[in-house]
Amino acid sequence: MTTSAPMDTKRQIPHGETLVDVKGLRMYFPVTAGLLIQRKIADVRAVDGLDFQVKSGETLGLVGESGCGKSTTGRAVLQLYRPTAGTVNFAGTELTQLKGGDLRRFRRRMQMIFQDPFSSLNPRMSVAQIIGEPLAIHGLYKGAERRDRIQYIMQAVGLNPVFARRFPHEFSGGQRQRIGIGRALAVEPDFIVCDEPVSALDVSIQAQVINLLEDLQGEFGLTYLFIAHDLAVVRHISDRVAVMYLGKMMELADSNELYENPLHPYTKALLSAVPITDPEVERQRERIILTGDVPSPLRPPSGCVFNTRCPIAVDECRERVPDWREHIPGHWVACHRV
Repeated sequence: MTTSAPMDTKRQIPHGETLVDVKGLRMYFPVTAGLLIQRKIADVRAVDGLDFQVKSGETLGLVGESGCGKSTTGRAVLQLYRPTAGTVNFAGTELTQLKGGDLRRFRRRMQMIFQDPFSSLNPRMSVAQIIGEPLAIHGLYKGAERRDRIQYIMQAVGLNPVFARRFPHEFSGGQRQRIGIGRALAVEPDFIVCDEPVSALDVSIQAQVINLLEDLQGEFGLTYLFIAHDLAVVRHISDRVAVMYLGKMMELADSNELYENPLHPYTKALLSAVPITDPEVERQRERIILTGDVPSPLRPPSGCVFNTRCPIAVDECRERVPDWREHIPGHWVACHRV
């Protein structure tokens, strides 16, 4: 009996070239009914046909209202959720086709930082055990080398190695998030999905964690998909920004381009809600108030999913789904009115 050779997961992508290429990504969750015999009656369309790329060495910000599918997108890219449809190409390898050991080997290159820095950590494990667990799973470092690696990672994320035997409940929220970052960093990944890593922290601590992520990106050559709903935070850390609404991508552009020249009415509404420190500018700018509630992903509107709340919607918006198109080089939008 012959066995196939292990897949080569070490292909390196030059800085600035596409590391993650997502096409037609869909993630539907079935809704079932019935007491004895369960049958599917509908789908929750959490992610509904996304196309985007993440370039090596960059930070792509992903923003939108709660429930729009941001976190689901991050998990589907990492194959924590197996997508309903679409492709996720990572460094030249199609992840949706991988299973078992082949997918596990790729997980070393793809990690995640979770939103809640307490529930994402095992309360029965010490810091050394938490950071050392992925090293054990992937068979990296042994004995003294593993202890040295754990101490090195703790120092890199701003934790004193003396605290290695302490447990998560003995740390503050910001320190717990540093433990989570250290766990993701331990196996030397190329790509990290940051799922709202600062939203559960105090404002004073948020800046520290954001600065830490930026420092680690420069030191270790990391690529981030940074998920958040705070547009000010996203602008600070992101090279490019993508805007989602009800499972679909509305707009994607370089950070400065998006904030200075938003094209989609939903993006304009989001940016109009961001506070400005200059009182004169704050008084003079237009505030866009969206009416109505976000529709259910169980029954999204026909045509453009934003048409029920859009202040400039026309009949075409209600009848036909807008194309995802490049309006100007590097600036993508899905809107009939642009």
